[in-house]
Formats: sequence, structure tokens, C-alpha cells
Amino acid sequence: MSARLLRRVLQEREATPQDTDVADDDQSVEEEASPPRSSARNLFDLLDDGNGDGGEEDEKEDETEIIQAVSYTEQRHSVQKKANAVPETNKKSKKKKKKSKAEPSSTKAKDAQSLESILEDLCIEKNPIQQRAHQSDRAAGKEFETNEATHVASSVLAIDPKHLKGENEMRRIFGSKVVDSFENQRSMPSSSRQVRGARRVAHNPRKTLLVSPPSYWPPWDKSITMDLLEMKNGLNYFRYTYDPSVSHVQELFEAAKAANDLNAIAAILGKYPYHPESLLTFAELFKYSGEHQSSADAVEKCLFALECAWHPLFSPLQGNYQLKFNHDTNKPLFTALFSHMKNLDRRGCHRSALEVCKFLLSLDFDDPKGSLFCIDYFALRSQQYKWLEQFAEEYQCDNSLWLFPNFSFSLATARFYLECDAASEGSDDADKSTSLDLMKQALMLHPMVLRKIVDKAPLKDSSWTQILRNVFFGSAKPGSPSLEHMINIYVERHYIMWRFPELQNLLKEAALLVIESLKQDNREALDWACVRKEAFSSDKNEYSHLLVSDFTDTTPSLPPEELRPFMVGPGMLHEMPPVEQEAGPERLRAPREVAGRNPAVVFLESLLPWVDYGDNHQGANDDDNDDE
Repeated sequence: MSARLLRRVLQEREATPQDTDVADDDQSVEEEASPPRSSARNLFDLLDDGNGDGGEEDEKEDETEIIQAVSYTEQRHSVQKKANAVPETNKKSKKKKKKSKAEPSSTKAKDAQSLESILEDLCIEKNPIQQRAHQSDRAAGKEFETNEATHVASSVLAIDPKHLKGENEMRRIFGSKVVDSFENQRSMPSSSRQVRGARRVAHNPRKTLLVSPPSYWPPWDKSITMDLLEMKNGLNYFRYTYDPSVSHVQELFEAAKAANDLNAIAAILGKYPYHPESLLTFAELFKYSGEHQSSADAVEKCLFALECAWHPLFSPLQGNYQLKFNHDTNKPLFTALFSHMKNLDRRGCHRSALEVCKFLLSLDFDDPKGSLFCIDYFALRSQQYKWLEQFAEEYQCDNSLWLFPNFSFSLATARFYLECDAASEGSDDADKSTSLDLMKQALMLHPMVLRKIVDKAPLKDSSWTQILRNVFFGSAKPGSPSLEHMINIYVERHYIMWRFPELQNLLKEAALLVIESLKQDNREALDWACVRKEAFSSDKNEYSHLLVSDFTDTTPSLPPEELRPFMVGPGMLHEMPPVEQEAGPERLRAPREVAGRNPAVVFLESLLPWVDYGDNHQGANDDDNDDE
């Protein structure tokens, strides 16, 4: 329910005279027997912000129905109170009662609090699932946080909505005029769309939390919904579900995947512009073709469709939800959020990327996309140093976060910048470990990181060559496949941070201290080796599902002529004309052979997530490159 609608309801309450006579009370009792028809509707639909496709008339109608429903509920509560109270016959006491009601004790704050309680009771009354959850929570004496995981999700993973959109951060960096000018150019229909005859009516899509949809996007097709699976330990478990009327679209997409036919996927998007997996497919294609803006638009379009399908009980701002990755229909949201997070980082919106990363991590505590290996990077780039220390202390996982390579070095970096801020402000944190001590511990725990940072950054000072000649750093080994993979991810994600001179000086000073301490007592290195072996004892790579290339800023690109067989005409994804007929199985091409083909095109095909050449090679069609 919007703040504007709340104010309107409060104004209606203030305008209603409270000095009613007994005759009016009797009349309200009679009216209570016949409640208005609007109360029979599902009030979760009425409590929506009203930004859908219904227009202003539907919004006014919904607001009127909410006011009527609230008024009816207030009358019912008033009748129940008077039924339990002793009737007063003394006119003086009645006048005193009227006078006490007119006193300033009934302020707007109390009216708002009463209104919220009424709306809460009204919503619970109309929704049996929420009613059962509310009753169980009240019986346990709590509302949402009933276990440790929920408490963590609602504290360190709490999402700040004002920092969630990249446009807001861009306005803070460059100013509103620059961003608004860019957005106007982006929303302006191109001449190619007008020439090709695709009629597009500008409208205002509903407002969403993650992205700001431009006016030329088509209305949401409601082809996907979100279902509530169960409520367990204070958490609501959800899953996306496709509408039965469009289930065949997913079958067409699966057939196009098997045939590696991007033209068929483009035909699906022409008919169903909000099919998530098709949008993500073309987002990858545009990314590797160097069209990063078109790729970002496809990802945002996918997020817009998935957010429109959210369940009424699903809210990123509450933290009482789980959307498990093992459900296939949930996977597009994880993929889209991860790509959106990287796009925000590429634009320099590090704080927005941090908020998206927190949301991605809170969706599934198993962390299927490896958010823990980049959340510290976004916290450092957005200067959220205190939050990073709090997160490392409070977040619960199998191991302590400071044992991970990324957190061991990032916590030392965060402490370094906090010390710089404290020195400028004249304060002191005597109870905290110094950044030099933390950096020394990080190097003792993960000595292999130093050599990889020097090579990747790169650090060309001659002193680093002398440091790496030391046996402790020069012959360091990870000890386990999992740890080696984590170190590679850390270096790929964070190497750019070590180009700052102040951090290089900190790293060099800590490395020299390590060498000096090992000269005095070599047993310290053995102790840290035991800690490392105990923390990462698995002989298998537990993070093999995380690709190091997914955590890099660089994206390999191919010349436009090599991408031409995969493009549908000369236009981009949002310039595709609508397709009159659905893509049928007869339009799907057979898989292509590798022999005799352009190596660049074969490489691009191999980047698609479903491609597996295997042994099932078939002959290629002669009309592979025909445009639709």
C-alpha cells in the first residue's frame, strides 16, 4: 500500500465525525449484518501499489474498495467493543466521554498505528496461509526471526532499497541531468524500429525494485508466477512456475537448445518477449559480441519479468524467504542477478552491485553462484568497511569466513582504510587487530596468493622479486584443490585492488615481517599449515561448479562478421519485429559439425551453457544462415 493511499485513508478517518449518538450506533449495528461486496475480494490485490496495467481508473477503484473495507472493519471492531461494554445512560458521562475523545490524545501517529493494525488483521483474515503463519508466530512470541539463519539474513544481509538500483547511484556520481539525458536517449525508439513497421505504443510499465523499465517495453505477459511451497523455521520457500497456457514455449526452447538454433529462440522472443531463458541466451550472445548495453538490457528485461511474478509474501526487504537453486524454474533469477551484478560493477555502481550480491546470497544459503567470493570486493569498492567486518563476524557458514583467501586479505584491507579514517578523525580502535597484523596472518595462511598477485596485478618493483625468492613464498602450495580454486577466484576478482600504492606498501611490509619472523622461529609456518589443512581438508574441488571466468572483468569478444550467422537481421534484440507464427519443431535445425567450420563460430557456440558436441554430430543444413 503506497504512502499516498495511506494519507488518503487517514484523511477520510479524520473527516469522519467521532461524536456519534446512540441512534448512529444502532444504525452501524444494522449495517454490520450486510458487509459491502468489496470485502469479499482478495485484499492482497488491493494492497498492491497499483502500478500495473489497469490504469488510473482501476487504481481509483481499488483505493475506494480499500477505504470501504477499512471502514467496514472499523465498524466491526466498534460493534464488538460496544457489545462487551456496559451501556451508559447518564448524559453527563456521555458528554465527558465525548470531551475526552476530542482531546489531542488521538494524534495522527496513533491513527496510523491503528490503521496498520486494522490492515494487518484484514489481510490475515483474507489469506489463510498468512493467517496460519501469523498464529504460529504469535504462539512462539515472534514475527519472522525464529532461527539463527533468519536473524542473520535480516541483519547483515538486509537490503537498502535506495541503493539497489544503479540509476540512483549514477545520479549521485554524475548528477541527475546527465543520467536523465542518457535514459531519454535509451528510451527513445530507434529509426530502425519505425522503418520495419513494428508498432510500439509507449506506456508506463509497473514500478519494480530491481530495475527501471523504459516506456517502450511491452506489458508483462504474466506467463510465469511464483508459488509458496512451504513455511518452515520462519522461512517461506518459493518456486517459479510457468503458466499452463505457455508451457509449450518452454518445450520449444528446449528443442532449440538441443538443435543449437538461435534463430528459433529469437522467434520465441518475438512472440513471448519475456521468456527468461531466451532473454538470458541472447544476453550472453550480445556480451560476447561486445554489445554490453544490449546484453544489460536483456538481463534487466528478464529481471523485470521475474520480479513482476513475485508472490505477495516474497519481499527482499524482509529476509524471510528461500528460493532454492535446485528447482530448474528458479535458476534464471540467479543467473540474471549474477549478470546484473557484474553489469553494475562494469558501470562503476559498486554499492548497487553490493546490494544485488546481498540479495543473491540471501535467496539460497547454499550460495550456488559463489556470492561469498565477490561480496567482499564490492564492499571494499563501495567503502563499506565496517559492514564487511560485521558481515565476517555474524554470517554463519561451515568455516569461519576469515579463513577464506578473499576474506583474510579483504578484512586486512578494510581495517587499513578504517585506520586511515580513524587517524584523520583523531579516534582510535585499540581493541581491534591492526591491519598489519591481519595482513601478516593472511600471508601466513595463504602464502601462495602473494606470487599470483605479483604476476596478475602486475607488481613490477624489484623488491617483489627479492621477496618471492624466499622459500616460504616461492615454493608455496595450496594444499587442496578447493583452496587452489578459491585462490584463483580471489586473484581474478581482486587483483585490481592491489594496484593502489598504499595497499602495495602494506602488503610489502607484511611480507617482510613474515620473512623476518620465520627466520627466528620456523614452527609458526607449520602451525599455519595445520590450520590450512584442517579448514580445507577435502581431496575434491568443492567449488568446481564456479568458473574463474565468471569472476573476471574482461570479456572475450569476436569480430562482428564472425557473429553474423547468429544474428537475426542487422538489428538488436529489442529491435526484433514481432513474429506472427510460433516457432515449431520443423523450424529447428540439426546440430552442426565441427569439422570444416569457422573456428570463431564454433568457439561462440561452445560458450552457450547447453552445448555439448559429444559424438552426436549430424550434417549441417545449407540454409543455416538464412534470415527470417
